[in-house]
Amino acid sequence: MSSSNTTTDQDEIREWAEARDGHPVKVDTGGEGGILRIDFGKPEDNLEAIEWDEFFEIFDENNLAFLYQDKTADGSESRFNKFVNRD
Repeated sequence: MSSSNTTTDQDEIREWAEARDGHPVKVDTGGEGGILRIDFGKPEDNLEAIEWDEFFEIFDENNLAFLYQDKTADGSESRFNKFVNRD
């Protein structure tokens, strides 16, 4: 059985992503901010690589929390993650 965790801790989020060769990106929405993602490879054309500082600025401005999974049901390292409302 696999379980998920939710956090707003910036160090925890960054360590989880970087341990999986992930880096912060956003989908440009044409306005301020953008839709956040953690990318695990060469960014797709519609994704813009950003620095962690910008990532966490958007993260906090939008009152987000990071939901993630450390291991899959079979014990493999998981990349599952999504952004949810803190409330």
